[in-house]
Amino acid sequence: MNRDGQPGAAPALIAARHGVAAENVRPMLSGVANRAYRLGPDLVLRVPRTEEFVADLVKEAAVIPVARAAGVRTPALVAFDDSRTVVDVPYMVLERAPGVDLASLGGGAGGVVSDASREVGGVFRDVGRDLARLHRVTPAGAGEPARVPVEYDPDAGAPHRLVEGLLADGMLDAEAARWLGGWFGRLAERIPDGVSHVLVHGDIAPQNLLVTPGPPGPLTLTGIVDWGDAMWADPAVEFAKTPLSGVPAMLDGYREGGAADGGEYAFEARVLRYHLTWALARLRNPAPVPGERHWTAPPAARLLGILRFFASSPPAPWAALV
Repeated sequence: MNRDGQPGAAPALIAARHGVAAENVRPMLSGVANRAYRLGPDLVLRVPRTEEFVADLVKEAAVIPVARAAGVRTPALVAFDDSRTVVDVPYMVLERAPGVDLASLGGGAGGVVSDASREVGGVFRDVGRDLARLHRVTPAGAGEPARVPVEYDPDAGAPHRLVEGLLADGMLDAEAARWLGGWFGRLAERIPDGVSHVLVHGDIAPQNLLVTPGPPGPLTLTGIVDWGDAMWADPAVEFAKTPLSGVPAMLDGYREGGAADGGEYAFEARVLRYHLTWALARLRNPAPVPGERHWTAPPAARLLGILRFFASSPPAPWAALV
């Protein structure tokens, strides 16, 4: 972009390739990895900020068609150009889904979810249905799309070592460490061994969910965007970047979509272990990240989210997992 905040020459040249006049190119709210521009009313241009983020864009170009073929509501890939003739990195042009991202509603990335409103619950139920479709994609069935990594699966003892490390560092007192160790132990008893990997989006968070806002109609999911964190992983990890207050509705939709479980409360136990582990891990890197829209940017966000969730009389079976 130019110093005056307007698009530079490259977005205008790319727009022209798609029949869009330069005056109809507008910068959009962008993320950490990519700059985004609206090309007229129907297209979105995404350009990596640096070479560091090119691999994620390449991965997105491979994963988006697979996700759409599975039935996921995500904008179609219109063009992927890695020739570097117009700009010094590859770029992507996508169809533009209507609506706004969920993080822009309710005054914050996680605020709208914390309302636990019926409308927001309906959105998350639809997200769960789409994830059930996505998670039917396995490495063998998809032919392993380019550059999709396999998530490292922490062993059963990893949360306990985390707690021990926090105790040794003085971040936890001995009683809290014993209590957390017991909690992780009870969760582990419900979690089966050998969970199969599936294709996951990897960043199901409010800023990556597009909705058409009401009134007069209800909130409606129109698209799941930003596939840069896609990977082969335990499907339960998909529910770990959503505020915990939104997870029960998402799981309702997930099960309505026919996704399988693995025993009584097993899926909830896996999801909660991710939330709790990542919340505690943030204690080792408590620096705030001002300006980022992700709901976990404040260091205490996850821990407070877990506290708020369990203090608000969560639906069954969550209270049984404490």
